[in-house]
Parts: sequence; structure tokens; C-alpha cells
Amino acid sequence: MPAKRFPLTAGQQEASLRVAVFGAGAFGRNHLRVYRELEQAGHAVTLVAVVDSNPDQAAQAGGEWQIPAFASIEELSAAALSIDAASVCVPTTAHFPVASALLENGIDLLIEKPIASSTEEADRLIELAQNKNCVLQVGHLERFNPAVAAIQPYLNGPMFFEAHRLSVFTPRALDVDVVLDLMIHDLDIVLKLANSPVREVRAVGLPILSRKVDIANVRLEFESGCVANFTASRVSTELVRKLRFFQPHQYVSLDYARKDLLLIDVNPTAGSPAGLGFTKPQIYPGEPLRLELEAFIHAVRTRQAPQVTGADGRAALALALEINSTIAAHAENAGLNRFQEEKRHAVTD
Repeated sequence: MPAKRFPLTAGQQEASLRVAVFGAGAFGRNHLRVYRELEQAGHAVTLVAVVDSNPDQAAQAGGEWQIPAFASIEELSAAALSIDAASVCVPTTAHFPVASALLENGIDLLIEKPIASSTEEADRLIELAQNKNCVLQVGHLERFNPAVAAIQPYLNGPMFFEAHRLSVFTPRALDVDVVLDLMIHDLDIVLKLANSPVREVRAVGLPILSRKVDIANVRLEFESGCVANFTASRVSTELVRKLRFFQPHQYVSLDYARKDLLLIDVNPTAGSPAGLGFTKPQIYPGEPLRLELEAFIHAVRTRQAPQVTGADGRAALALALEINSTIAAHAENAGLNRFQEEKRHAVTD
């Protein structure tokens, strides 16, 4: 695996960035698709390999995108195939071993969220990236949602957030609970928008169709006095991705899925009888994943800090883990664990 070639010096022809994708599941396949789209669109990036511990899955992805496929980092290294950067899209439990091995070899990384399974692992990855002068970006995809980008000019001290993220049940990502799977997107966004330390966490959650928490409700209070409520479910009958927040004289509604933003203001001069003004800011189109990978490539080429840093990923992970601890304590105090055990025995008997 090569030493860094970036940033390019003045006068050098733009070299193509050689990228690999680790993990050929649902997330990995999307990364493969977008890297190839960027390559075909003339971006100086070349998709050179896919790695997945399931040889059949790796071979299928390799065949689809006409690139070499490997079952491990060791196989990739043995093939003497040079890469500059990689997307790590393996299950969360494998983030640390895969990412640390790549960072040790000086490879710039985009790690899908959550950054790792524990804050200790996250700290070690951040330190390793710093020591090896590697770019470390975390895949909090909603940061690149065009509707989220459109919010920034309108922020004015938000004091109450309400987030709903609901999905139908699928067997994907059952190695983590709904907080680390879904809610963490909204935690990351609200941490950024509230811009204040969390003072208090209250949370409840239950496993419904899996052995991990499938539905959760969380209330956060920040040092600033701001309050945020979150609901996340992967056992819903509908797909909902919404964030609402209130700030002085204004209500803001964001629909992640529709990439839509609505602002309602107290405006006595407005034409409505209630004295309310309605604004729909212009949303510039774009696929969030493509915008995310373009930002990653830019960070690699310029050696600038990525838009979502390892520290950002660590903060979202730490909060998610604190929420899970609070959920576990509530379940123990309320006797909910007993009912879950009875349900599991009933299913297996």
C-alpha cells in the first residue's frame, strides 16, 4: 500500500485517486456505485477494489463493477494493489480492526457511522489517523442532505427540537440497536445545531423483533436550556425522516427524505389572518452520498479537515452509548427485561 501522493504540487497533473470499498453489503454497494459514477463523470478517482469477508459477496460485487475482489486486507496486500483511500462499510463490530489496519498503512478513510463500537476504539482510530497523517471522515450522511445545508443561514438559537426517524423492519444492521443504527443520524445533526453540551439524558427503548432495542424515545436537555426529543423505530409501517425545531419567532420543519424545508415566522405584515409568514428556501439538488464522497475526495486531495471529523463521529457515538446505558437502566428498574425474556422463551419454545 502506497505512501501519500497528495496534495499535488503546483504544476503536477492531477493524479487519479485510487479507492477501494471494504464491505459489499447495502452500504458498500452504494459506495461502489457512486465512486464509479464519479469516475465516469470525469472526477480524478478510480475504483480499484472491493473487499468483503464473504467471498461470494465480494466476487459478485467485483464482477458487477469489473474490479478485483478480495476476502481480506491480507489478500489485498498480497496482490500488491496500491490504494490511496477507502470507504469502510463493514458491520460496526468490524470497524476498528479493518480501519486500524488501513490507517497503519497510511490509507485515508471514510468510515460509515458509527465510527466504532466504543469510545475507546474511536479514540484509538482518531489518534492513529493523526499519527499517520491520514484523513478520517465519518459517514454521517445527513450532514450532506441538501435540506440540512439550506438550514444554516436561518439558525437563530434553536431551543426545542423534535426528531422522528422511522423505518420498516429489515434484517440489515441487526448487529447494532436502533440508536446506533438510525437515531445517531439525528443525534449528530442536533449536536451540531444546538452547539451546547448535553446536561441530561432520559431514554426508554424496547427490543421488538430483534434481540436489540428496535424502538426508542429520548429526551435531551442541553446546558443552554435547549431541549430535544427523539423517536427512532425500525419496526414501523412507514418511512419517516423528519426534524422540527423552534427558535425565537420561528418554526422550522425539515423532511430529510423529501429534501424539503419550511420556515414559518411570526410576521404581522404577512397576508395570512394569523400573521404568519411562510418561506420555502431553495434546495439545491444532489444525492447526499455523492456529496459526501465528493467532500471526502476533496479532503484527501487538499489534506484539509473533513466536514465530518473523527471527533464529530466520536461525540455522536458517546451520546448514543450514554442513551443506551440509560435505556438499559430504565428497563432494569421497570422490570422490562423480565417481559423480554418471557417473550423470547415463548418464541423459541
